[in-house]
Amino acid sequence: MRIVFMGTPDFSVPTLESLVKGGHEVLAVVTQPDKPKGRGKSVLMTPVKEKALELGIPVYQPVKVREPEFMEVLKGLDAEVFVVVAFGQILPKEILEMPRYGCVNVHASLLPRYRGAAPIQWAVIDGEAVSGVTTMLMDEGLDTGDMLEKAEIPLDKEETGGSLFEKLSLLGGELILSTLEKLQNGTAVRTPQGEPDTPYAKMLKKSMGQIDWSMEAEKIERLIRGLNPWPSAYTSLNGKTVKIWAAEVVPGNGTGVPGRAAVSRDSLLVETGKDLLSIKELQLEGKKRMDTAAFLRGFQVEDGTVLGA
Repeated sequence: MRIVFMGTPDFSVPTLESLVKGGHEVLAVVTQPDKPKGRGKSVLMTPVKEKALELGIPVYQPVKVREPEFMEVLKGLDAEVFVVVAFGQILPKEILEMPRYGCVNVHASLLPRYRGAAPIQWAVIDGEAVSGVTTMLMDEGLDTGDMLEKAEIPLDKEETGGSLFEKLSLLGGELILSTLEKLQNGTAVRTPQGEPDTPYAKMLKKSMGQIDWSMEAEKIERLIRGLNPWPSAYTSLNGKTVKIWAAEVVPGNGTGVPGRAAVSRDSLLVETGKDLLSIKELQLEGKKRMDTAAFLRGFQVEDGTVLGA
């Protein structure tokens, strides 16, 4: 098929690669404008732009896709379908109706569950047993279009936001080929979503990572995994910020002081609102990640210290 691909981050790249390897004609790639990053403010290309240039595909980076001049460019490409994966801009009705087969979105959840900006991380934080990707025909709503196909995978007990990101990214690249084939041969089935049974998967903020030790250990442990690698879960220890990268729930009761740490030579056990949390991997501000035993050899923590105080 003749395709215009719209996407921006790493998550989008496997779908773009899949389309090319699958023999489709990717006429152009549309991605967000390059942005300065880091202290030097050097301008970095989006991951999708990098891959498109590597594949020899023309790239467009409109500030707003709804600009009349750019919409004329899109019309001139005469694509049969637009494939959209984490593009980052809302498409107006005029663009949605341009291609013959519509605009197909690859969304990283089993819709209608987890509509919104951060479905991958929220699936981990909420303790879902399975996740997956859904292809849908886009409409003017936010992740509300008719579903076309789904593919699901179980979540590992140690699943992180980062590991699930990688799995669903590859899964989306596989599913899009099946969806486009069915659209082209007329066998695709459109299924209305209905009402979601999970909250909107709101965008992540750094402040979400601050651990509330009065929460139960199971929820804190899921938060740690869900926010790994970004924005990461954190607490304070002796006036310094410490990121928590891995932990394990330990059944039991403490003294009734959430955040109070029981410290031994190689373990750090923290009281929570319910059960205890054994910290397995952490990172002091300005230092590298390390396991708890190594951390305690280089940073003194008194038994009874209250984290987050």
